[in-house]
Amino acid sequence: MKARIAFLYTGLNTYWAQFEGLKDHLDGYAGQIISHLGADGGVEVSNLGLIDSAQTASAAASALRNFGADLLFIYVSTYCLSSTVLPVAKAAGCPCILLNLQPDARIDYTRINSTTGRAGRTGMWLEFCQACSIPEIAGVFNRSGIRYDIVTGHLREDSCWRQIEEWVQAAKVLRGMRSTRLGILGHYYCGMLDVYTDLLGQSSTFGTEIKLLEMDELHELRDSVTDGEIQSKIQEFDSSFEVSPECDREELVRAARTACALDKLVAIHGLGAMAYYYEGTAGSEHEDIVTSVIAGNTLLTGSGIPVAGECEVKNAQAMKILSLFGAGGSFSEFYAMDFDDDVVLLGHDGPAHHLMSEGKVALVPLPVFHGKPGRGLSIQMTVRSADVTLLSVCEDAEGVFLLVAEGRSVPGEILEIGNTNSRYSFECGARSFIDRWSKAGPSHHCAIGIGHLAGRLAKFASLAGIRMVTVR
Repeated sequence: MKARIAFLYTGLNTYWAQFEGLKDHLDGYAGQIISHLGADGGVEVSNLGLIDSAQTASAAASALRNFGADLLFIYVSTYCLSSTVLPVAKAAGCPCILLNLQPDARIDYTRINSTTGRAGRTGMWLEFCQACSIPEIAGVFNRSGIRYDIVTGHLREDSCWRQIEEWVQAAKVLRGMRSTRLGILGHYYCGMLDVYTDLLGQSSTFGTEIKLLEMDELHELRDSVTDGEIQSKIQEFDSSFEVSPECDREELVRAARTACALDKLVAIHGLGAMAYYYEGTAGSEHEDIVTSVIAGNTLLTGSGIPVAGECEVKNAQAMKILSLFGAGGSFSEFYAMDFDDDVVLLGHDGPAHHLMSEGKVALVPLPVFHGKPGRGLSIQMTVRSADVTLLSVCEDAEGVFLLVAEGRSVPGEILEIGNTNSRYSFECGARSFIDRWSKAGPSHHCAIGIGHLAGRLAKFASLAGIRMVTVR
């Protein structure tokens, strides 16, 4: 589903008869912005045109009510009355981004001052008069409870275009979260209190639909898997993973059968993410299922349907956010600290994102799942050396918030224990990082994505109307 972006630009209709050519120039500047917005194929753009009077504002407000925008860009092309902007912003019912963008970095004073007549000079100045209206509009928005942000700069400035792109991307991610159905299969890991979550809070914050799934349904789907489907899935394992020679045929078949059933479960319920955990009684069919899910869940995660183990719903949400940003999103927890090298080791025995891996993800046998029943196939992966972002969706007494830290995945010795395992460095140092991260109040899990994304995530948090805490 495409995000819906609305755009308008403001002016004062009194000016058009007073200053010849002014409106034509402002139309051209606005055209640059709308062309830029329209270049993103993942959004639906509604161009509301010029708002310069009570009448045009009323027409734009009516159109916005029908459009259902996720984000409204308001380009302040010259001075305008806040009375024309307020009704449009209120009708939009979404956050607004005020574009305080001059045509250039500075006025060409010599050219303007050499123009014949003060009226001509004034008209040329008014092309640069964006900053005159920004305080007026911001003050009105503050008093009216309208959520907004500002992009300040000029049309020749790359950083301004990047900010606009990031706002569009954040709107796309929020739309993606609102259209996601998150499945919960099984139950929490008993006693892991930090992962317990308020499902209502998750739905109301992100718009995520929660679907409670039954292990019995997965069991029935698994029983219906054919030999041909199993063989096709094993071929997918071979192409997607580096399958260890230690993986025996029985375990590959068991994992492939479960992976096929998971695919069917996801398709039946239209899932965009999932959190799971189950144990079952020793030797039961349900235990057989849950000890063979890692390979299939890793494939789902790599295909944009993130799966978090230990029924960590909050972390499935974090993984989905990173996935929608195109950053991967791998399930992780803190493993250890290397004080000599000043790095933190993170990993997990559950699903990972293969697009983040240094080389192919290895599929290996585990004789025991530590802290969990049974044995089976697991994945072994190291996140490639790159800038990374850690993201945790957290809950406290005030509600849902994001916890973010930027760091780097660095090479070095790791544990080869059939888990994901990587080393991460942070500018503040490992000791300070772990203390500050922990005091912010996350669960012990987090999602890791490729790239430094704090700026984009801050925009997403702003659109979602939630706090973001950054460990810098």
